[in-house]
Amino acid sequence: MATTAPKLDSVKLGLFVSRMESVCEEMGAVLQRAAFSPNIKDRLDFSCAIFDAAGHLCAQAAHIPVHLGSMAYAMADIVDACEWRPGDMVVVNDPFIGGTHLPDVTVIAPCFDAAGVLQAFIANRAHHADIGASAPGSMPLSKTLAEEGVVIPPTVLVRAGILDKGLLDEWFGDGQHGDFIAQVSANRTGLQRLKELITLLPVGFDVAVSQLQDYAEGIARRRLVELPSGSFAFTDYMDDDGFGHQQLPIAVKITLGAAGVDVDFSGSASQVEGNINCPLSVAAAAVYYVFRCLMPDEVPVCAGLFRPIRLAAPEGCLLNAQRPAAVAAGNVETSMRITDAVLGALAQAAPELIPAASQGTMNNVAMGGRGTGADWDYYETIAGGMGAHANGAGLSAVQSHMTNTLNTPVESLEMHYPLRVRSYKIRRNSGGVGQHVGGDGLIREFEFLAPTQFTLLTERRRLAPWGLAGGGAGAVGENRLNGQCLPGKISMTAVAGDVLKIETPGGGGWGGVDRLTSEV
Repeated sequence: MATTAPKLDSVKLGLFVSRMESVCEEMGAVLQRAAFSPNIKDRLDFSCAIFDAAGHLCAQAAHIPVHLGSMAYAMADIVDACEWRPGDMVVVNDPFIGGTHLPDVTVIAPCFDAAGVLQAFIANRAHHADIGASAPGSMPLSKTLAEEGVVIPPTVLVRAGILDKGLLDEWFGDGQHGDFIAQVSANRTGLQRLKELITLLPVGFDVAVSQLQDYAEGIARRRLVELPSGSFAFTDYMDDDGFGHQQLPIAVKITLGAAGVDVDFSGSASQVEGNINCPLSVAAAAVYYVFRCLMPDEVPVCAGLFRPIRLAAPEGCLLNAQRPAAVAAGNVETSMRITDAVLGALAQAAPELIPAASQGTMNNVAMGGRGTGADWDYYETIAGGMGAHANGAGLSAVQSHMTNTLNTPVESLEMHYPLRVRSYKIRRNSGGVGQHVGGDGLIREFEFLAPTQFTLLTERRRLAPWGLAGGGAGAVGENRLNGQCLPGKISMTAVAGDVLKIETPGGGGWGGVDRLTSEV
């Protein structure tokens, strides 16, 4: 007589999911409190997750979508590339081996049981404002990966519990260890908590994870079959690459059916000279994010959730760029446009579920000083407007879609750097008109108190965020230095007293005037 393998009942499975998510949240709390840079401790530009022994996503905290989705897509390749030992941790930032762009540094720790059997991996990814790039803030207007900083292939950073400080000195020089140590500390906390969780399970960890993945897949497939079958295409465009190549298409065809979802980016622009290229893992992150938003709130975010989704992008295109393509802005800007394109296609299938385009950019500002005796690096993204939807207006002055960071508080910014924030306010009436208006963007003005080199990597300065169902487009963004308009992507030097003003885009509106009139 065949026996049924032990399984977690629904209550215990729910507790298992919650406890793993709590491990990730606690890792994030440790990382935030131990970090030195405002980018990590104030803006919260980091993410934490748990993977099984094969590198499949098991759980994550509600951190940065572009971090988490790309790790979920590429972690298995990193796992296969390394030899794992107890007490070791591996560091990697190579965009073509599971990374996003060079400032996003991932630290991975294997979790072994008492018998020495590999059970899982703990990982966190954090954005470092100085990764050794050719320009301060490590987000240069670059043409090759080599200009963007130190490329770290999967490398042992902690061996048998001992941090290799000499390796950090070799890469970055003395004095840049703090944020790396914070990442290591977060992983150590995660390992401790995960081991405690595993010992309390009434079944093996592998059994619990397998059940979790099947459960999430079942929810995803049931949700997807509620969407209309068929193929839906949409094309959106990048403003430019910073080197004269404009209106670069991101074309997507989404096929929905009983077998799952096919997302095909054939017809998208080829990789370009500028740094808006991205590895396929970043494209996957954007796709995963959109479909996660269509799922019930209670669904666990794990690899099983994404099993029904198949992704294709031609090798060498903007969304599947090949080494040594520059990718600094692909992670932050192109990921946002991929999101817009996927939403645009799905709006044809389920218009009541999809919002108008949000600001479609992270408004990247990188700056710093060199050779003054007090070198400094700073980086931030600036919020904007979200798109309106069938049930209401878009939110104003928020980070949207692929980013989930906070603003840098004015007090922290002015305390750490030779900067003064002259203005920080909502950009009124920048959202698109309609039955439901799009959210408004922001205005942020920096006064430089010392000579500063700055780089802007921004989008939606030419092509406005689109509205839906007859709603109007959101306002394009604007960048100005001392009142003079700047391109969306530029690197230049400012002197003390210069003022940089960033006006971020609004979100698109939903519903036209005719719809509003008919309902009145």
